[in-house]
Amino acid sequence: MARQPPSTPSNTVTAASGLSPFHEGGSAASWDAIAAATSHRRSTQPMSSSSPLPAREQNAYLMPTSPAKARRGSADYRPCIKKAVGNVPACLVNASVTYCGNDQIYAFGGFDQFTDEVYNHVLRLNLNTLAWDLVDNYGDIPGVRMGHTASLYEGNKLLVFGGENERSEYLSDLVILDIPSSTWTQPDVRGPLPRGRARHASVIYENKLFVIGGVTGIGGVTGEQNNLILDDLCYLDLKTWTWSRTWSFTPRFDHTAWIWGGRLWIFGGLGPDMERTTDLWWLDLKGSPSLGMTTEEPHATLSHATPSPGASLSPPRQLSSRSNGYAANSASVQIRSFVRRKPTAPGAISSLKFHSGPHVPSLLSGTHFHVYSSGLLLDLITPSETVRPFECNLSSLELDSLRWQRLADGQEVFRPGYRWHYCTINEDGTKAWLLGCNIEAPTGAGDDNQLNEILCLDLEKYGLLGNDLVSESSEQNRILASERQGSSPHNVGIGADLLAVFDQAPETDSGTDFIITADSDDQEPDEEAFEPISPRQGQSEPAFISPTASTSAPIHVHRIILQARWPHFKRLYAAQMAEYHTKRMHIPEPYSVVRAFLYYLYSDSILDHPQYCTSILDVAGMLVMANLYDMPKLRLLCVHRLSRELDVENAAIIWERAGRTNEEWLRRRAAQFCLTNWGRIVRTAGFKSLNRQSLIELCEVVDMEGRIIAGPELEFVGALGSGSLGSKRPRLTGNSLVDDMEDLEGDDEDGMELS
Repeated sequence: MARQPPSTPSNTVTAASGLSPFHEGGSAASWDAIAAATSHRRSTQPMSSSSPLPAREQNAYLMPTSPAKARRGSADYRPCIKKAVGNVPACLVNASVTYCGNDQIYAFGGFDQFTDEVYNHVLRLNLNTLAWDLVDNYGDIPGVRMGHTASLYEGNKLLVFGGENERSEYLSDLVILDIPSSTWTQPDVRGPLPRGRARHASVIYENKLFVIGGVTGIGGVTGEQNNLILDDLCYLDLKTWTWSRTWSFTPRFDHTAWIWGGRLWIFGGLGPDMERTTDLWWLDLKGSPSLGMTTEEPHATLSHATPSPGASLSPPRQLSSRSNGYAANSASVQIRSFVRRKPTAPGAISSLKFHSGPHVPSLLSGTHFHVYSSGLLLDLITPSETVRPFECNLSSLELDSLRWQRLADGQEVFRPGYRWHYCTINEDGTKAWLLGCNIEAPTGAGDDNQLNEILCLDLEKYGLLGNDLVSESSEQNRILASERQGSSPHNVGIGADLLAVFDQAPETDSGTDFIITADSDDQEPDEEAFEPISPRQGQSEPAFISPTASTSAPIHVHRIILQARWPHFKRLYAAQMAEYHTKRMHIPEPYSVVRAFLYYLYSDSILDHPQYCTSILDVAGMLVMANLYDMPKLRLLCVHRLSRELDVENAAIIWERAGRTNEEWLRRRAAQFCLTNWGRIVRTAGFKSLNRQSLIELCEVVDMEGRIIAGPELEFVGALGSGSLGSKRPRLTGNSLVDDMEDLEGDDEDGMELS
């Protein structure tokens, strides 16, 4: 019996609460080493703070200035592809693929594109051993299905809803797999049962399983049954197992759904016109009794389960059984819109359509996967039969600003010869996995039709904070720009109380008991001005002291906060160095950077503040400090903000600071921005402030054969591509316009991209 293959495999995005672990390499200057190297400087008796001695006499430790090049981490990051072993599954269509914690991915159901068979197998991929195995499961084992959704609940249950069986019947049942015991159960549900459907979206939020859209119809033995697009929205209360009534939202299938900021969001998929859409819709869930939501602000903005289609964007077509085979992501079902008379979903409904933009992903090419992480919708355009890796990319949509950004070009992520069919993401939103196959060099029989290749994306390398860090930090409150109320939202509660006594002299009863000084902001940094002090006996490294440093005004802080929030300071203080007795410290960094750094220690935030972190250049300086003192959370916050606020004035500085700290992704992004806006960049104060070596390195980023086209020549060349040369990626060489035109006709020449 010929099957109507769905357009995409479903994949599931899960998220759960809990702190995200961050693993970084060693910092440029380890405080353990510093403490050991300078332990001889412990004072045998307390010093009087009222009459401090000169720095050399009292052996006060001066923190080392930022190095020209940090020695942390590797030079570059590129996702690696690994080979799966074991009972590798076939490349099924519309199975569910879900990350279920403990480094395990579960695959269930799906349709075999070659045998016309629909499955109910449970397969498990161990991400540590990369081994697939077939799971023996028990209990009320569900029937075969495809186009269903699988949502992780409470960390150990997989909730499977809906789908289509082998008789083209659309299902509306809910079955639950208890992951530890591999046992299926089917709860007794109450309330109005929703219409059976497939290729819908589902997401869990506040113990409710929301179901949105999908395809339904009347089953038949032929493939010409009436298939209908649903605009339904309903939910199942997972505490009472009661279905809500059904509301009207927007007709869609093969779309992505997630929860963020107390709102239900959907993106992509196909609508009634059977075309891929760039519409973004969101429904406000806060304070809606009909949706079972409390009037309080949601505590977290976590997405739990959403099918994330990787949809081939060829026009719908009818395929005969097993003729040429079914692509795993083909759109071939003939569907018409179906809208019933029912009330509109309660709560404010908004939508936005992206028509065009420099980083808006094109839905007309490639295989797309959409996943949610840390306040961003990620769009991965992966290679297909007609789209090569350099035409792909990884982009993100910032949900608070609704702005698209390019995170990486395709050749930085994908290798030629691979096809990716499923994508899933961990609950922290820090790692994503693509499952697919090698179509050019299969190592065994049938390898080109198996999920035997795994591509792991470390999303932290692209500046993503992760769900837990966003929800834990004050950045959670940046839900939407419209909700910012004109002031920094994190300055509330205990955070406001701490900031009220930050940098206040002890005479004001602030309780401050420690002083930190920095270099004056008007002092030009000069790394060569720091002369080394010869190491004493037992020292492994010299300390550094600046003979000409202009010291800033004192910053009054609380020692207990520095000890609790700054591990390096805690080690230094535990070693009872001179600072322990003098109660003061000098950090050879600009005053504004040091003050912003201390503000972070008090507030756990680097958001723009009227007095602190007002300049993005301060954030760039804090990135260097985070790298130097091995503070991974601060490093992520800095990379995240720098990537969002990259502009002409600061791009050169961000490029230089990213180079110091080996943040290669941020460095490449800043370099590309500099090339795109080169004429403006070279006229900025930031570019002119770079030292000679940095200027040379930045200029060498330009392609060897690149040259600048100006005047009439630029107008003539631009006219060939309607003002845009980006699609041709021209390599501009030679001494005449004729040479340039000949080069433009070449195929895929590498060179400087103009846009």
